Amino acid sequence: MTENFRKLGLAILAGGAAAGAVDILSAIAGRAGKGIGAVLPMLQFMASGLFGKTAALLWNPWLMAAAGLAVHFGLTLMMAALFVLAARRWDLLLRHTWAAGICYGVLVYFAMNCFIVPHSAVPQWKTPPGFWANVNPAMSHAFYVGLPIAAAARHFLKRDA
Repeated sequence: MTENFRKLGLAILAGGAAAGAVDILSAIAGRAGKGIGAVLPMLQFMASGLFGKTAALLWNPWLMAAAGLAVHFGLTLMMAALFVLAARRWDLLLRHTWAAGICYGVLVYFAMNCFIVPHSAVPQWKTPPGFWANVNPAMSHAFYVGLPIAAAARHFLKRDA
């Protein structure tokens, strides 16, 4: 029993950490040419979901950037936990890692943009309009969030499936 909890914990931690790291590095790389002045507001924006716009932009910017990073990794750990718990129930998710990971990443993207972020304290959030405005970010969630989570789940839970 303890071994199962250890595997679950490792799958969640590894999947959440990998997804969080790859996703945030992708976002930072997309802004790298604009310097740290473009990265800091992005991280502060992430913190605004928890603290609101005023606090995220007016409090210590480095503290709020760290809070935004913590929010980001907290969310990816929750995403990993949901997938890992589902994979324990439906071994199909472990047998078809690529398909499950890609589908889960796209599902997470739409859940975040249509339900979670609009109901957070993020100021004036609007879901990107139209199909094509959502393709690139949905695909990056598929490969940068869903796949690392599915791969970690398969790695740590495969003997249980």
